[in-house]
Amino acid sequence: MTEPAHLAAVRESYDTVAAEYLRLVVPPEGMDPLSRAMLAAFAELVRESGGGEVADLGCGPGRVTAYLNGLGLSVSGIDVSGEMIALARRAHPQLRFQQRTMADLDLPDGALGGILAWYSVHHTPGDQLPALFAEFRRVLAPGGHLLLGGHTGDGESRPGSAYGHPVSYTSYLVPADRLVELLAGAGFTVTTRLDQARPERPERGYVSLLAHV
Repeated sequence: MTEPAHLAAVRESYDTVAAEYLRLVVPPEGMDPLSRAMLAAFAELVRESGGGEVADLGCGPGRVTAYLNGLGLSVSGIDVSGEMIALARRAHPQLRFQQRTMADLDLPDGALGGILAWYSVHHTPGDQLPALFAEFRRVLAPGGHLLLGGHTGDGESRPGSAYGHPVSYTSYLVPADRLVELLAGAGFTVTTRLDQARPERPERGYVSLLAHV
């Protein structure tokens, strides 16, 4: 099957920038306190709901995957970029990483206790988000939890370069309210919403959403 153009652009771009991404993007320990608090809350909710497997979708080099593992979760990572997966496997050989798209998880219904999608769904075109969130809902067990963190806005952004390299991906930005609506339409109940602004990127918003099924 032919790979969709937007997905090929994401894969090729992150293959190109993987090493610089690892060097330049702050690890979880360096995130702002509120973002770390959302990750900690997610981990606690999954544990209190009986645990179960957790998937970090769009895991990149695996640092957040490993962070969640340190918070007591049984977690594996999935990313479309082969170079990102290679970095993750080298740095965290005790964890499982798979090169795959988050829109086609190849998991049984109800297989997961939790999903983390941390700054990864914005590369999915807006008209494909309902199907993506339906896939998230399908693989979560009853009572399972989702933590979605990401950029918000209105419209498409094509940076042309990132992390010192040319890139061809697009960021498809939607308002935070729309993300909440789409999650509700897929069968999620959003329980916590954290909106943030960052002075260095005033043209974008940032949201973290905790939800369950």
